[in-house]
Amino acid sequence: METKTNVMRLLEQAHVKYVPHFYKADPTLTGAQIAQILGERIETVFKTLVAQGKSGDYFAFLVPVAKELDLKKAASAAGEKSIEMLPLKKLLPVTGYVHGGCSPIGMKKRMRHFIDSTALSFGSISFSGGRVGAQVTVKTTDALKVAELIPASFAKDPD
Repeated sequence: METKTNVMRLLEQAHVKYVPHFYKADPTLTGAQIAQILGERIETVFKTLVAQGKSGDYFAFLVPVAKELDLKKAASAAGEKSIEMLPLKKLLPVTGYVHGGCSPIGMKKRMRHFIDSTALSFGSISFSGGRVGAQVTVKTTDALKVAELIPASFAKDPD
């Protein structure tokens, strides 16, 4: 039995049903490989990317694991002139999470969270459970509520 993560505890506090998934933590795994290991449809598995706007504000973007963040579209969704990905060394101090374990639930600093609008076509989605090796699957409607996700279009195919 794997240990519950803080994300799982927060989902329980919000009375949100979720399915926990655990896998052998391996920093070389891609999101697509993790989806395959967990037997999830790749388009329903999301990664959480954190960016900083020109204003200095932070934003979280949930992007399908096989896609990339279009910075121009993300800036437009956030109402910023421009945004840049958060440097890796700032991820833990800003979010409380390490690379590969970043979840939209339970972040250290308050920020607006966006989810690619493709998520709206699925009954449930999966994302990080708050540490490398843990994922959670929740109903999309519950994810939108508990993580205060704002749907927008900002995913693009990798170059």
